[in-house]
Amino acid sequence: MNNIKKSHSECNLAEWLSYLESIHPSEIDMGLERISVVAQRLAIDLTFAQIITVAGTNGKGTTCAFIENALLAQEHTVAVYSSPHIERFNERLRIDLHDVDDQHLIDAFNQIEQARAEISLTYYEFTTLAALLVLMKVKPEYIILEVGLGGRLDATNIIDADIAVITTVDLDHQAFLGDTRELIGAEKAGIMRANQLVVIGDKSPPQSVLAHGKQLNTRLYLRGRDFQITHSLTDHLWQWQHDEKSFRQLPPAHIPIDNIATALMVLELLSINLQAQQVYKLIEQTQVAGRTELLNDGQHQVMVDVGHNPLAARYLGEKISTMKVNNVHAVIGMLADKDIENTIKPLIEQVGHWYLCSLSVARGASAETLDNMFPANDSSQRLSFDNVSDGFRMARSQADKDDLILVFGSFFTVAEVKSLYN
Repeated sequence: MNNIKKSHSECNLAEWLSYLESIHPSEIDMGLERISVVAQRLAIDLTFAQIITVAGTNGKGTTCAFIENALLAQEHTVAVYSSPHIERFNERLRIDLHDVDDQHLIDAFNQIEQARAEISLTYYEFTTLAALLVLMKVKPEYIILEVGLGGRLDATNIIDADIAVITTVDLDHQAFLGDTRELIGAEKAGIMRANQLVVIGDKSPPQSVLAHGKQLNTRLYLRGRDFQITHSLTDHLWQWQHDEKSFRQLPPAHIPIDNIATALMVLELLSINLQAQQVYKLIEQTQVAGRTELLNDGQHQVMVDVGHNPLAARYLGEKISTMKVNNVHAVIGMLADKDIENTIKPLIEQVGHWYLCSLSVARGASAETLDNMFPANDSSQRLSFDNVSDGFRMARSQADKDDLILVFGSFFTVAEVKSLYN
């Protein structure tokens, strides 16, 4: 929106989003004071639905998707709010698997613009409020809120959830959340409420998470204590168990089984009675865009993943080790404020050809910065590019049909490559 004096009703979604990028001095400005005041003016109220809030360093999106698919399979109405998006802003709010339409968002933006008056909101705060307003109109039975950053001060935390979920706690966004797992865990634990049901998917949660849960008298369900995964010693099958209930001989999945295990615990607490065959089907059908997503290339195996931290890279390394590929060609573009060195490190031994790409966004790292993060003794081939598209095209020209092209490091990186397939 180049001119806000233009009638709001005449502005399209792209104009609104452009305007929202300009109305607050900082892209990230954590805190609930501003958004809470505007939410009160808008009379935000989601008490008509059961709400699950999902925080975590990694695994939020896939955990949300599995819960969503399970609820839909039981013929419930379900909405999921997440961020960021990959290709279209509308991806951030899906209702019964359909992305929200432009007009619902525009109507909500108009309401918020009038209500906020003198209060400056970040892009994320403004768009989160818009999602909540749309949900008040649609009134699904279940709402799944994926935390954007941290938890305690994230905009989604103005909503009290029925179940709070923490998938994993690891190092990421240290400038905002702290530089230790204990500090980061304390931020993520901020989504908890007194006497609430809480599911922790991390196998070794920080003491800060456990202590906060105890202080609030929450009903904690911990991975390894209250629900478990057991791997078969002879094949790739696995088992999930909670008390006397178990699902045996579960198949390999498109998403991390750690997140399926966490989602199954949530579904148990929601009293969703799943049978074994239903779980098998959900495992087969649950795939998430941009998470170890295989693109239909015709000539090459191409996998795109928005992973941008060391934990995500470790999972990618494990995933690649199960695939039948000759060589790995990695196209990488990252934001400069990420832990680039330790995100590259877990993949060093598996990747023979690197295509280092500059990201042309405000926080984007240059190809030169990426190159400087490799160990001095690394012998892999490294080429540098001004943008992701050029790097990906070079990877395609150099990769054989039995090689894997891995595209990862950022939502921006994946979005640019996926746009080439449209």
